[in-house]
Amino acid sequence: MNPILQIEKLDVHYGRAHALQEVSLELEHGVLAVVGRNGMGKTTLCNAITGLVPAKGSVRLAGEEILGLSPNAITRKGIGYVPQGRRVWPSLSVDEHLRLATRGNKGPWTVQRIYTTFPRLAERKGHGGAELSGGEQQMLAIGRALLFNPRLLVMDEPTEGLAPLIVQQVATMLKSLAADGGISVLLIEQNLGVAIEVADTIDVMVNGRIARSMPAAELADDRELQQRLLGVTSRGEEEIVVPEVSEKTEEVRVYTVKRASESVVQEEERTVRGFTRWGTAPVDRPLTAPEPEKSAEREARVVEFPVAQTFERAAYVAGTFDTKGKELLFLRNCLDKLGLRTVTVDLATSGKPSSAMVHPREVARHHPRGESAVFTGERGSAVAEMAVAFEHFVTRRRDLGGVISAGGSGGTALATRAMRRLPIGVPKVMVSTVASGDVRPYVGPADICMMYSVTDVSGINRISERVLANAAHALAGMIAHARPADSKSDTKPAIGLTMFGLTTPCVQAVTRQLEEKYDCIVFHATGTGGQSMEKLAESGLLQAVIDVTTTEIADEIAGGVLSAGPERLDVFARVRLPYVGSCGALDMVNFWAWDTVPERYKERTLHKHNPNVTLMRTSAEESAKIGGFIAEKLNRMQGPVRFLIPEGGLSGLDAPGKPFWDPAADKVLFDAISADWRPGTERKLVRLPHHVNDQAFADALVAACDEIKHPGRQSAWPASHARTS
Repeated sequence: MNPILQIEKLDVHYGRAHALQEVSLELEHGVLAVVGRNGMGKTTLCNAITGLVPAKGSVRLAGEEILGLSPNAITRKGIGYVPQGRRVWPSLSVDEHLRLATRGNKGPWTVQRIYTTFPRLAERKGHGGAELSGGEQQMLAIGRALLFNPRLLVMDEPTEGLAPLIVQQVATMLKSLAADGGISVLLIEQNLGVAIEVADTIDVMVNGRIARSMPAAELADDRELQQRLLGVTSRGEEEIVVPEVSEKTEEVRVYTVKRASESVVQEEERTVRGFTRWGTAPVDRPLTAPEPEKSAEREARVVEFPVAQTFERAAYVAGTFDTKGKELLFLRNCLDKLGLRTVTVDLATSGKPSSAMVHPREVARHHPRGESAVFTGERGSAVAEMAVAFEHFVTRRRDLGGVISAGGSGGTALATRAMRRLPIGVPKVMVSTVASGDVRPYVGPADICMMYSVTDVSGINRISERVLANAAHALAGMIAHARPADSKSDTKPAIGLTMFGLTTPCVQAVTRQLEEKYDCIVFHATGTGGQSMEKLAESGLLQAVIDVTTTEIADEIAGGVLSAGPERLDVFARVRLPYVGSCGALDMVNFWAWDTVPERYKERTLHKHNPNVTLMRTSAEESAKIGGFIAEKLNRMQGPVRFLIPEGGLSGLDAPGKPFWDPAADKVLFDAISADWRPGTERKLVRLPHHVNDQAFADALVAACDEIKHPGRQSAWPASHARTS
């Protein structure tokens, strides 16, 4: 019995470029996976098999030569093709797609069987291709190919850009097809995990050739082999990468990329062990001196990324493809050439056709109120709501390794809202026309890298090309060379603390007692500081918080300049994290220089902290509002809570003989917190007679932290000096 697919010495040229070089492979039956990085020739192989590009050599389907036939004739012979990117028609409904494919075809696969196999398509049979999610489009592309009742299904990157749950569904479906025995599958795939799970045999493609063929089970059991096939070769502290050397290569230039701060070192060799992008050739290949007529040939220069560390994470390229498509696709191409898997996401609200892998309507479906909340017909609201949808979209992408965008003020606002939602440490790059001004509204507490575009983001020119290329390489470096969690500080649990100049003695005393056991991360409570601490808490990078200095709440209530916003403390209602809090510096509201204090506050108690900062004493009325704000937030917290009230004073200025000493206003604050406080088994409110900067109060904070980090321990503060509720 002839193999279902047999390829021998297949060659494809694009002009002078030799894309496929004597490729030979054989599929008896079942699933054969061809894996390789971007640019290795995998899609060209698909196109050659299906007759979409001219080729030389031999392609036999069940023993019958099909090379040279037209694509429609090859389809009739029994090959179904699922192309990369799905390629569904945006204006045709699901049902129209399927009925068009089934015309004149007879066999076990019918439209009804497709709907039975993919119930989701049956639910959306009247929806147009542009209205489908990426997973739904992939189901439609597979169903369309199956309706030709093929003997061989050629699938090019079927899991590209799909959520992990959909990837698993596709993998299960492929295994089911192979198990039925009626259809064999040639699977082109970058996701090695999927290839190993689905295929019987795996062929590795490198630089247009099949470099190695092995059973999938053998590759699955050999982690070292996977590392060699997917990554660079390591030698001690260096990573050395040598390009593929063919028999026609006369000279090769090898680049050694040091992990330290050294620059790239160029070395010239006369004999090179045949390392490739995906592995090592079995023999040394001698290199002869270059012949004069070939001296103008392009030299191979490669600086590689450790793909084994990145193949499960994709670089997301997001933006408005209707107006910034050239720039965004340029970014994608740069990342593709570096070997990273990319996912393009269109955030346009114009309704124009999209060239991105993820359609705007798929993003819009992630809006809390659904797709209709985004496409309102009014540009301003549509853009604002698309930003909300994209924010929710990114939190559900498990393969997101980093995100990059480019745009003007509108595009920057669109992309950075979602970037701010991502955890600290996830690479985020924004190329923007507004990056040279005040970027706080865009960056906020997040670790967003803002890069000024220099020129307008409007086409590719000699300037924008350099800026965009730098941005793409920056993102690639961040994704590929993520810092390992192996430093000394990473071995300790991290605790976040908030400090102001006027609560410094307290925080320093606390950190002295904790620094042996914990990595103490102190944030300056200037608005962004509190936001940054809470961002780290939400990112899972803190194990507890000692929120000594909640002064940003006073600025929020009284209109000061250092507010962290009305969302201060909300994160602890979403994240179950041990929380120790206090009233540090709630006796003051912050303004800039003296002449910036609002006219309505000129008669209040003011203190010139320095030439640039003026402080105002909070009133009893403001203290009551602050206390109510804090109690409401504390009552919603999910984790264990200890809130300590320093009745002896709130800051360095709130003490006997100091300008902000006002026991009556402080008592209003304390009573307001106590009045609304809801106690519980994991929740304690403790009133202590100490000043916030007393050593005894610092000791009490440490004891409270120890108590909630180690349930069952008794706190260290003397019961006779504390009132607990």
